[in-house]
Amino acid sequence: MKKKLICVLAVITLVASLLAGCKSSDGLKEVTLNEVAHSIFYAPMYVAFEKDYFKDEGLNVKLVNGLGADKTMTAVLSGDCEIGFMGAETTIYVYNEGAEDYVVNFAQLTQRAGNFLVSRDPNEVFSWKNVKGKTVIGGRPGGMPQMVFEYILKKQGIDPKKDLTIIQNIDFGLTSQAFSTGQGDYTIEFEPAATALELEGVGKVVASLGVESGKVPYTAFAVKKSYLEKNPDVIQGFTNAIQKGLDFVATHTPEEIAKVIQPQFAETDFDKLVMIVTRYYNQDTWKENLVFEEASLTLLQDILADSGELSARVPYEVIVSTKFAKKASDK
Repeated sequence: MKKKLICVLAVITLVASLLAGCKSSDGLKEVTLNEVAHSIFYAPMYVAFEKDYFKDEGLNVKLVNGLGADKTMTAVLSGDCEIGFMGAETTIYVYNEGAEDYVVNFAQLTQRAGNFLVSRDPNEVFSWKNVKGKTVIGGRPGGMPQMVFEYILKKQGIDPKKDLTIIQNIDFGLTSQAFSTGQGDYTIEFEPAATALELEGVGKVVASLGVESGKVPYTAFAVKKSYLEKNPDVIQGFTNAIQKGLDFVATHTPEEIAKVIQPQFAETDFDKLVMIVTRYYNQDTWKENLVFEEASLTLLQDILADSGELSARVPYEVIVSTKFAKKASDK
């Protein structure tokens, strides 16, 4: 009898410890967020971290750099993280592959592309016809950076397959290094890599893909359908915190934003950080609210179809939930 009681107590203790693992020592709910890249492009999210907006919502959010949308999506599907921050195109791919527990977008952060075309020629007077016959370091096939680039080229009357050579086999995060060592006439870079190449004298930013493409649903927060259904309070609290970050950047100067997020980019000089934030600020990068509109998904699927990456269109109401974002913006 005593042995049986000890076994029961052991099981209770184990279960309690597992349940306790869902919360940190200060009682906050633990959530892992896997981001596609660590970039100043996502400034409102880092404001939420630095201003403790997540903690105000009862969450202890651990940030992990996924180094690419495919890797971030893999982390979401495997359960290595609860929330993924990436291009919404990945959620379309997963749904079309027949996943039963597919991934749902619940908040859209950026409304423009966040990358830039960098030329090797510091004296270039740029026009899009300049890329004809040249080599450009691009992104992976089916990823937003690459598809938006192709979308712009086609708007300019340039055939991405015939009129230039696009390198697509370099890992995300290593493209600026490849450019620095002599590969390519141009490279497509996020910040701070684009400005770093300028300051190093390696290249010159000649075009903003965010300006050239217009407004597109570039990055969004997403979770598995099962997690969304089981943890609505977590999703609402998380969304509330991100909305506070959006509100902050909408009502403060680039200098004030840079000051808040600087701990996230300790290796970046403050003046350089201000320069980059200003670049994103001036091109209207961030949404006023987190609602992922149906028209945005339609445009995204148009871009995917135009790139030959869309096997079937996915219904808006299936892979997008707006209730959390709408509630957060009404606060």
